[in-house]
Amino acid sequence: MYKNILVPIDLAHGAGLEQTAAVAKALTTEPSKITLAYVIEIVPAYMAADIPTEIILQNEERAKKDLNTLRDEALPGANTLILHGKAHTTILDHSAANDVDCIIISSHKPGLQDYFLGSTAARVVRHAQCAVHVTR
Repeated sequence: MYKNILVPIDLAHGAGLEQTAAVAKALTTEPSKITLAYVIEIVPAYMAADIPTEIILQNEERAKKDLNTLRDEALPGANTLILHGKAHTTILDHSAANDVDCIIISSHKPGLQDYFLGSTAARVVRHAQCAVHVTR
């Protein structure tokens, strides 16, 4: 099946990783690489001046710890990765630059704002150059 799978995780909506992990395991072949990734949105410059650097560093360290904990519980042996940028474009750019052949992404139930702006999962599905598997 797939040899290089990217699993973007939204730590705010961490529920459902078990299902996503099961799908990732089912879609891999040996040897394979599974990477759990979390994208930290870049703080706009006009706001960054008011946020102490140590707060930004603490948030990144907390994200690394939480991502590693999720990995240890659901996908032992997977890699973890913290990325920075706009979620959908960062996921797409990383997958293209690293020869990812499948993205497994969770989708939450869409709210009204998703119909106007589109969710991250919907944008990844529309623009990815590789296979995308959406779990809900």
